[in-house]
Amino acid sequence: MNEDQKKQIARETAKILFKINAVSFRFDPPYTYTSGLKSPIYLDNRIIMSHPKPRRTIVSYYVDVIKQQIGIENIDCISATATAAIPQGAWIAGELDLPMVFVRPTTKGYGKENKLEGYLKKGSRVLIVEDHISTAVSILGNAETIRAQGGEIVGCIAATTYETDISIENLKKNTITAYTLTTGRSIVEEALAESVITGEEKAKVDAWFVDPQGWSKNN
Repeated sequence: MNEDQKKQIARETAKILFKINAVSFRFDPPYTYTSGLKSPIYLDNRIIMSHPKPRRTIVSYYVDVIKQQIGIENIDCISATATAAIPQGAWIAGELDLPMVFVRPTTKGYGKENKLEGYLKKGSRVLIVEDHISTAVSILGNAETIRAQGGEIVGCIAATTYETDISIENLKKNTITAYTLTTGRSIVEEALAESVITGEEKAKVDAWFVDPQGWSKNN
């Protein structure tokens, strides 16, 4: 997949996310994430599952990226990160006719007390599916569980990423290559082009991408 194809998928994915209202901006007050971090942008990729036509397009982009950048022949199983990425993992696994498992953030406190749900054959080459990459902590938890079960991580794929320093560092330290359909910066460029935000507001979001923690403390 060449750079022009990557940019085209990034633009079209951003447009789809706007069309289905998966992207929103708020500056005063900003959004507050589960971690307590303040942010002027919020992505809710779970909305994709409620829109069949956009969903089919997103899945086709996933398949294109997997075929051209990873290779279906290099993947034995899909592992989705619970819970947000389970639908996307299921769509991809179904389209590629591959087995799927999903990994919980913590061990289940009842029944068999599983953290990994489904069956993972030892030695399987596993592609992790995440809906969005913010810090990549949930990806690391998924990878740790897969590796503990005897699986090999061939990479991670997600619809979107903020490309934060902490996510890049976490993935690099754990030797996980991430593939994404679009980025926060591509989404913001599209937002400006469509007059969803002003140039001044774009500058604020760009500043958050550079230093989310610093931006959060100042806002």
